[in-house]
Amino acid sequence: MLDTHTAEHQASRPGYVTLLRKALRIWYRLHRLVREGVKFAAVGGVGYIVDIGLFNALLFAGGEGPLHDLPLVAKTISVTAATIVTYIGHRAWTFRHRTRIKHSRGYPLFFLFNGIGLGIALSCLWFSRYVLDLSGPLADNVSANVVGLAIGTLFRYWSYRTWIFPSDTRTTRSNPEPPTSTPLTTSNV
Repeated sequence: MLDTHTAEHQASRPGYVTLLRKALRIWYRLHRLVREGVKFAAVGGVGYIVDIGLFNALLFAGGEGPLHDLPLVAKTISVTAATIVTYIGHRAWTFRHRTRIKHSRGYPLFFLFNGIGLGIALSCLWFSRYVLDLSGPLADNVSANVVGLAIGTLFRYWSYRTWIFPSDTRTTRSNPEPPTSTPLTTSNV
């Protein structure tokens, strides 16, 4: 009777262990994604400050800034400066655990995807300025730095993770799953 009870107990254990392993694996991936997302947001926040600060200085410094009549040029300059800042931050901190691709490939891709993100922000600013005929500090900032930036940020996060800082398959292979044990039953003994 003792052998039957022990065999039944051990037979139910692998299912529990497998379920626990799957849950821990999901938790680890989710935790890593959240941690990476927080870092992405922090570096992006610094880039956002650079972008907005320079954009507003170029358009509205002293009432009418040096590029007051050229909002698309001002936005292009401010995004370019923010792109340089965020590339350094993402490479050194946010995605440092991921595969490092060569600067000769990574930097152009980073600028390409930021160019697409810039295009998203510029199209929102253009639509607001020239189709809706809304201008001024509030309208320009909402269209370019809220709506355009939110849509562009989602695109950039996906593209950085996929193309610029790809997942390193070697790290997942170097930590293989521990072998699952087979339950001891009376037929195994």
